[in-house]
Amino acid sequence: NGKVRYVGCNNETPWCLKKSLCTSEKNRLIRYESIQNNFSMLNRRFEDSLSEVCKKENISLLPYSPLAGGVLSGKYNGGKVPENARFSRYAKLGERQKKMSNRFLNDFTVKATDEFLKIAKEANMSLVTMAVAWSKQHDFVASTLIGANTVEQLTESLKATDVILSQDILNKINKI
Repeated sequence: NGKVRYVGCNNETPWCLKKSLCTSEKNRLIRYESIQNNFSMLNRRFEDSLSEVCKKENISLLPYSPLAGGVLSGKYNGGKVPENARFSRYAKLGERQKKMSNRFLNDFTVKATDEFLKIAKEANMSLVTMAVAWSKQHDFVASTLIGANTVEQLTESLKATDVILSQDILNKINKI
């Protein structure tokens, strides 16, 4: 018999998160303490009013997909279509998977990834390390959720543990 220590939600909007907090307060119920949403250098939507709600309400983001489904590894750049990669497989499946693939993998994201690769190279780190470091370096983030299919992928993500990106690097990322 386990106990729930904290309750969280995922893929929520600012309005729904705030409404749930008001409902919890009004009815003296347990409130959300964390939220899991997609957040990466290629998907920064959380930085809108969701981050504001989290800061003001002391709710931590646990971002998932800091590599934008693997796009920020650079493996799709240069016209590559890796055989066993997620979006290479999705392109061969149903319409829903194709749409998801196109949302993450398109001309814009590949071009932005090319620019991010240059910044990472200048900083003497892999893009994977830089992307994971970026995702955890926000005041509303408690911890970043990573995934890997190989030990090498995991190693590059874990290198971000102690990395703090300089303001110069952050400015370059923001510019893209």
